[in-house]
Amino acid sequence: MSGLRLEAWVLELLRCPLTGEPLTGPVEVDGEQVLVTPSGVRYPVVDGVPVLLVDEARGVPAGGGASA
Repeated sequence: MSGLRLEAWVLELLRCPLTGEPLTGPVEVDGEQVLVTPSGVRYPVVDGVPVLLVDEARGVPAGGGASA
C-alpha cells in the first residue's frame, strides 16, 4: 500500500463530504490508512489517494452525521 503524503495546506482544504468537518491524518486503523474527522468518520486511502465518498465512510454517527 502506498502512503499518503499531502502538503499541510492541502489537508487544511479537505473536508468530510458528509459532515463538513476538517480531515486529519493519515492514521492507521485496523491495518489501513485513513483520514479522520473529529467526530470519528473515517475515509480510506487507496494506493495513496483519499477516497472521500460518502459510500466509503466508516464510523458514521447515528443519524448520518450531516450538519445543518
